[in-house]
Amino acid sequence: MNKRLYKSKTDVMICGVCGGLAEYFEVDPTIVRLIAVVLIFGWGSGLLAYLVAAIIIPKRPY
Repeated sequence: MNKRLYKSKTDVMICGVCGGLAEYFEVDPTIVRLIAVVLIFGWGSGLLAYLVAAIIIPKRPY
């Protein structure tokens, strides 16, 4: 089975990036969101990474 990374359609706050990462790594989406918030407010690089991921990661095809 091929694992593919997609934006989440069901677990969406802004763009579905954190929900998609949580589904891919099979972890709770809250943990991924907390890590994203720490990266955004702690170092500032998280915002750029989130924006790039929102552009690059495709939506689920169905």
